[in-house]
Amino acid sequence: MVQTLTQEITLENFLQQPETKPAREYIDDYIYTKPMPQGQHSRIQLKLANAINTVTEDGQIALAFPELRCTFAGKSIVPDIAVFTWEHLPVNNDGTIGDRFTIPPDWIIEIVTDNSSILNHKKILYCLNNGSLMGWIIDPKEKVIFTYISNSLPQFFEENNDPIPVPNFISNWQITLGEIFAWLQVKSVL
Repeated sequence: MVQTLTQEITLENFLQQPETKPAREYIDDYIYTKPMPQGQHSRIQLKLANAINTVTEDGQIALAFPELRCTFAGKSIVPDIAVFTWEHLPVNNDGTIGDRFTIPPDWIIEIVTDNSSILNHKKILYCLNNGSLMGWIIDPKEKVIFTYISNSLPQFFEENNDPIPVPNFISNWQITLGEIFAWLQVKSVL
């Protein structure tokens, strides 16, 4: 992520600014512009969010959102995928989903783009320290996934058959590193 301002700004001032594409995040009194997602990032983001929603939505277990602004505990971040359990979804009086998410996601997923890795680790640790259950960092170039679980050491997965840990609220679902990175394949290689 690229730092766009060298002067400090308040969260309140940041939230009054218009949304941009790519999204901007407010972390430690600075505004960072997220890198524009490239092909592999976008493909994994779409497929993984859809896979999670396929398993969780009908049973009203959780919802996965791509590029959702989450503002809590003095920061405003936009995870690549933010997963909220059903009971943590903001709901309007008419039963529709609310627009403002003011708690950390139950599960935060970041996909490495360019040099975004360090800030991704910081965001996941920040979320875990504020109530998230799990975080993933997916690196499509290196074909590795780091998982973070609250009150545990991070784990590192690089073998195709490795099942990747998922939060307890969807413990009946299993996905492997190989399945995730197979989504990148769009043409047979001779």
